[in-house]
Amino acid sequence: MAEQPSISYSITVRLELPAGGSAISKLTTCVEEAGGIVTALDVTASGHDRLRIDVTCAASDTAHADSIVEALRAIDGVAVHKVSDRTFLMHLGGTIQMETKHPIRNRDDLSMVYTPGVARVCQAIAANPEDARRLTVKRNSVAVVTDGSAVLGLGNIGPAAALPVMEGKAALFKRFAGIDAWPLCLDTQDSDAIVEIVKAVSPGFAGINLEDISAPRCFEIERRLRETLDIPVFHDDQHGTAIVVLAALTNALRVVGKQLSDVRIVMSGAGAAGTAILRLLLEAGAQDVVVADVDGVIYRDRPGLHESLFALAEATNQRGFTGTLREAVEGADVFVGVSAPHILDGDDVARMAKESIVFALANPVPEIDPGVAREHAAVVATGRSDYPNQINNVLAFPGVFRGLLDASANQIDDTLLVAAAEAIASAVTEAELNANYIIPSVFHHDVHTAVAAAVRAAAERSSRVATADV
Repeated sequence: MAEQPSISYSITVRLELPAGGSAISKLTTCVEEAGGIVTALDVTASGHDRLRIDVTCAASDTAHADSIVEALRAIDGVAVHKVSDRTFLMHLGGTIQMETKHPIRNRDDLSMVYTPGVARVCQAIAANPEDARRLTVKRNSVAVVTDGSAVLGLGNIGPAAALPVMEGKAALFKRFAGIDAWPLCLDTQDSDAIVEIVKAVSPGFAGINLEDISAPRCFEIERRLRETLDIPVFHDDQHGTAIVVLAALTNALRVVGKQLSDVRIVMSGAGAAGTAILRLLLEAGAQDVVVADVDGVIYRDRPGLHESLFALAEATNQRGFTGTLREAVEGADVFVGVSAPHILDGDDVARMAKESIVFALANPVPEIDPGVAREHAAVVATGRSDYPNQINNVLAFPGVFRGLLDASANQIDDTLLVAAAEAIASAVTEAELNANYIIPSVFHHDVHTAVAAAVRAAAERSSRVATADV
């Protein structure tokens, strides 16, 4: 699948060229003939004889950007002075910063924000630890924790290289939910050490967002932290993805007029995301699900089945199917892929049931070319921003945590995740719903507040039930 020019590979090229002649008229044509897209052309300095022009354009990758620059350099009379990668410029010095809520203008402000006045606040919290939620940043703070072992599309790149992703996550928490999130990149991939570190820093946070930790370690880390901490622990690669997939599938089924309890679903991928998606689909009412991993369809007696897949095998594939993924999708109503590129083709989708649904979510290259899938399926979704129906976790995690923090929740259960999915799905009205619009934009005016309200209500109900049980 050919990559299209993207703003994420946007460059600005500073050129100098004669004020007269034809060079300036060739700039846009040159970029377009090289396969790029000009998004801005600015004259930054002008003289009688020479012009300085900044040409901003989108490329498909870094090699393509280099070829565009060389094409511009080849224009007669053009001198290339500087090339700036706009994405790198945005990350200079990081993408987030800390700011104080109150100005410190004089000695009185200093005495209340810090010593000696702060001592009385410390003493109040020491006397009643629950006051930390009321009197500190804890009430609105989430730790974004990673070991850099499974960064999307990049793999095991380590904690320092993962930091830009965690900063971006923190920026999204603030932008969409007003939450102060702090990246914690841990220089260890030992599960015991990660659990102990997160436990040790947890007093300063009202929630933990685990991010980009490889499977199956992520399952153990999440389980142990949930058992130990009195604040919610959310693994976005699992739960965020599952929420948005369920929301999108809810609306896709509305488009084709089918019910979740009636359809046959085939999934590719049994890692963190796949396992969580399966769990939430079953919680929401799915009955007939088959899951495949790199070794084929998962079933109870499959030779060499890893122990981490035993529970999955018990919960799925009730017919005992033992064939390949491609054989499994024949006649299926829904395909959900969170696995690897190019594992299906058009013929496979053509053999699915009528009015089929294909979610090819591997990123950046999906399980099947979306254009090919659209030739046969009624509804197609991807994880990419350059196709309709992008399955994007940003629709979920800001609102989920906003609701959890507002409810002072200390746990997360599946009913909260289903509530979040229902809120996202409901943001698409009947008048708006169609095969190319089953999921709202992350910039939808009220989707995050709707998710927050739904999660808060579900958390408060869950808390009342738990209290009644006690």
